[in-house]
Amino acid sequence: MFRIAIDGKSDIGRIREENEDSLYWLANNEDAFSLIVVADGMGGYHGGARASQLAVEIISQRLQSIQSSTFSSCTPQQQPMILKSEIFQAITEANQRILEEKVANPQLQQMGTTIVIAVIWQNKLVVANIGDSRAYLWDNRYGLKQLTRDHSVVQNMIDSGALSEEDARTSNVRNQLTQALGVGPKIDPRISEFELTGDSILLLCSDGLTEYFDNDEIEYVLSTHRPALECCYRFIEEANRLGGKDNITVAIADCCHVSQEVNLEPQGDKTVPYSA
Repeated sequence: MFRIAIDGKSDIGRIREENEDSLYWLANNEDAFSLIVVADGMGGYHGGARASQLAVEIISQRLQSIQSSTFSSCTPQQQPMILKSEIFQAITEANQRILEEKVANPQLQQMGTTIVIAVIWQNKLVVANIGDSRAYLWDNRYGLKQLTRDHSVVQNMIDSGALSEEDARTSNVRNQLTQALGVGPKIDPRISEFELTGDSILLLCSDGLTEYFDNDEIEYVLSTHRPALECCYRFIEEANRLGGKDNITVAIADCCHVSQEVNLEPQGDKTVPYSA
């Protein structure tokens, strides 16, 4: 089994007048259930903050309800399928709610948000994303793995061979998304399942971080900076030092494999309020 510790921080950066990112996490080691949600809003003054806050609130509330005796009684084969279905439904519900908010408040017509979600259940990790907020997993054996692929123009260009990953970092279309919540009724989130096999570090972030850190630089920090949870502050501090052009949100889960025979006192839930 795994012992999960989570920390996160959302920072306004050095240029923006408002933080349009939102962040939520929960680590429940007693029930072997952990959850992280990061959203990066867009759409003008107050609009982006409202969109990201709505997405995080709706998704986190729905996914917390998974923890039930019914879910626990399902087979190990059924549980990941249920998790993926609930994540899809949560994202769909958030998208619809943002669209409704835009109808009710015409001044928010341009608002939308990216989303990246990670759910850890026992040794299973399910990750989903819309847009260019990302999830990474690092361990000492395999190094860094990017768990998500951006919904963006430059990602499509990379996939087609028209652009290298190095050139993508300076492309003038690098911030153009092909999907975001609140843009239209149809969404197609990427939802993937992974297995945690040993001690590892999970990172979720908005593009305010990846604006300044490529994958090699992210791997260096995750592999060398301890305690692992303090990587949140190291990343944000460095992104601000390099310019801080966007809001920066980082969440870290330190996943420690422990023997089934070890008797650990449960610490209960650790939650943080929605932040925008």
